[in-house]
Amino acid sequence: MQRDELRAAFAARFGYACRAVARAPGRVNLIGEHTDYNEGFVLPIATPHATWVAVGAPPAGRAAQGERTIRACSATLDDMQTWAAGKWSKARAPHWTSYIAGVAEMLRRRGLPVAGFDLLIHSDLPLGAGLSSSAALSVATALGLASLVGASLSREEIAPICRAAEHEFAGVPCGVMDQYASLFCQENHALLLDCRNLQIRQVPLRLDGHTFLVINSGVKHELASSEYAKRQEQCAAAVAHFRQADPAIRSLRDVTESQVAAEAERMPGEVAARARHVTSENRRTVSATESLERGDLSHFGRLMYESHLSLQLDYEVSCAELDLLIELLAGVPGVLGARMTGGGFGGSVVALARADAVDHVRRELHQRYDTTDRQAALILVRPSAGASVTSGEQ
Repeated sequence: MQRDELRAAFAARFGYACRAVARAPGRVNLIGEHTDYNEGFVLPIATPHATWVAVGAPPAGRAAQGERTIRACSATLDDMQTWAAGKWSKARAPHWTSYIAGVAEMLRRRGLPVAGFDLLIHSDLPLGAGLSSSAALSVATALGLASLVGASLSREEIAPICRAAEHEFAGVPCGVMDQYASLFCQENHALLLDCRNLQIRQVPLRLDGHTFLVINSGVKHELASSEYAKRQEQCAAAVAHFRQADPAIRSLRDVTESQVAAEAERMPGEVAARARHVTSENRRTVSATESLERGDLSHFGRLMYESHLSLQLDYEVSCAELDLLIELLAGVPGVLGARMTGGGFGGSVVALARADAVDHVRRELHQRYDTTDRQAALILVRPSAGASVTSGEQ
């Protein structure tokens, strides 16, 4: 669905013209997993797949009747939900309306006149695939509502608004990567984000006959699960351990791999393993960025495999289906590297492969993975541009 189609669908649904249309892409994190909430480095790209939001203010007659309602319709899910502005019940979280209600509330807390509105959503991002469909919905909603009320918010302001909405309304203790990737990525570039100071660097991608593949394992993950929060608690425990010797340490960003190795025996095993992953993943992400900048795709691919092994063994966020996909990909000539992407416990893997290897990958998936009780879905991902918003009339 494109902008004109979404505008027409909005008018058909609500009976008047929308005021703004926003688009926010999903993201694929190439490397740097579970480092964002540890003030580390991440390297995502935006996907061509995105969430679209059309938003409008209710007609004057409806407002005159004293109605301050929010009507949100997901064309993708064929679901319509209505609630009074500011009265969304957190008892229903997590739910797709969590992100809309959360963003609206965060904007109101900034003093913006966000009251009743109508909103129509369309998305071609697969849910639960680790491509950050939730951040895309939050970002598109924030851009659309800001445009609706005539607010000039920078992208640096929108990112924490969306993150806070996920934390408070959806119960997902996410880092900053997803929102920044959706907002700041550029076409044919990866985005190196320093999650401590939020500095970004656009990394040109010269793929030279190669492509990124995303393969959805068919296992739906739940980032709001206790396991995700538990990893954050274990990282905090590791920081507390190192702070005993050096109070200047505030996150695992300040800890080196050699320090983890030296202290591992004096820490609980799981805590040491989590610290080992984060510190090594930061090193891999910086090295991977340098590899892309000098065009060394082979080295980049090797780092992807190393990253997955660390996520599997040290961070323990993989699953049997993801590990099987990595094993299959590693056996296909022309695949340079692969790793799970996203929070884990399901979702997708990302791979770097020669374009002429894609058909071979499809055959392997069909012959060896689709014979399990799951079916893989493969998409080619072109590094795409970040979010945008236009008025409804454009």
